[in-house]
Amino acid sequence: QVQLVESGGGLVQAGGSLRLSCADSRRAFSSYAMGWFRQAPGKEREFVAAITWSAGTTYYADSVKSRFAISRDRPKNTMYLQMNSLKPEDTAVYYCAASGRILPLSTLTTPNRYDYWGQGTQVTVSS
Repeated sequence: QVQLVESGGGLVQAGGSLRLSCADSRRAFSSYAMGWFRQAPGKEREFVAAITWSAGTTYYADSVKSRFAISRDRPKNTMYLQMNSLKPEDTAVYYCAASGRILPLSTLTTPNRYDYWGQGTQVTVSS
């Protein structure tokens, strides 16, 4: 059973950086793709970025492109989200997720395409 655990959230000023981590605490990742989503209070969960576990192909939401970078460390079974130039509107709970669906990353942008989820980590960006 895949168990995803996020870490690295916190409080940061606008313009600052944070790096989120997502580790599989039970066994090696075997999913096709991994993704990051976020959910702000009163809003739906939205796609942030995704990466294929094997090839490392990436895909980003327009709102974070050029500011965020998704990566993975296969020997460590860990995925990362480097967030730079943070804005107050990036404030949300960030979730990592795993998908076994072998589809173009551009279609793995909705929560229902993912099979496993972490518990989330809070990111707060102050102005």
